Amino acid sequence: MAIDRAKGVALRAKGLADEVYDVLFKKLLLLEIPAGSRITVDNLVRELGVSQTPIREALGRLEGEGLVVKAHFVGYSAAPQISRQKFGELYELRLLLEPFSARQAALNMTSETLSSLRRIELEMSELGNNKRQARYSSFARLDAAFHDEMLAVAGNELIRETLAHLHTHFHIFRLIFRSNVTEDAINEHAAILSAFDNKDGDAAEIAMQVHIARSRERLLQAFQE
Repeated sequence: MAIDRAKGVALRAKGLADEVYDVLFKKLLLLEIPAGSRITVDNLVRELGVSQTPIREALGRLEGEGLVVKAHFVGYSAAPQISRQKFGELYELRLLLEPFSARQAALNMTSETLSSLRRIELEMSELGNNKRQARYSSFARLDAAFHDEMLAVAGNELIRETLAHLHTHFHIFRLIFRSNVTEDAINEHAAILSAFDNKDGDAAEIAMQVHIARSRERLLQAFQE
């Protein structure tokens, strides 16, 4: 077992790259590693008390998720914060694609997928009741999983792949930490799940449209501070 002497972070030898990934993911989402800042492998070796190999594996995974960028002769850095323009464009795209997908998901919903979505929502609720920032990164990951499962059952793989490629949830959750970001999302997901349970395409489409529009309003605060 490797120990981070400064932070007291214990990293199991088994699945070490996954453990390093989890640590760095949280640091990036909570801006403990500021957006746009350099990430030095040697510094992480000293901080986490592990070799370069699991660190580079974790950074490669984070690069694939759009949270880390790598430049020749420069190395790794945290991805820059999403711009106001890109934020607006991203939400315009979501409003075009996700309400339609929610309608299709309601019509295609199976008991297995509905149970899976409810499990995700239960985990999100348990995390949402804990206001600690350390839980925020886990909430973001679960939120991404909730939307991805909805897109999977909707049946349009091109829409699913397009939104997955944008890593929407990871970027928007880096914008701001507020309790209402998580609490309101849980309430809005409940309306979506109710529509799925009833296989009501109209209600699912409206609930998803409301959810995305309200999410946009909540996170717009980040550009007004």
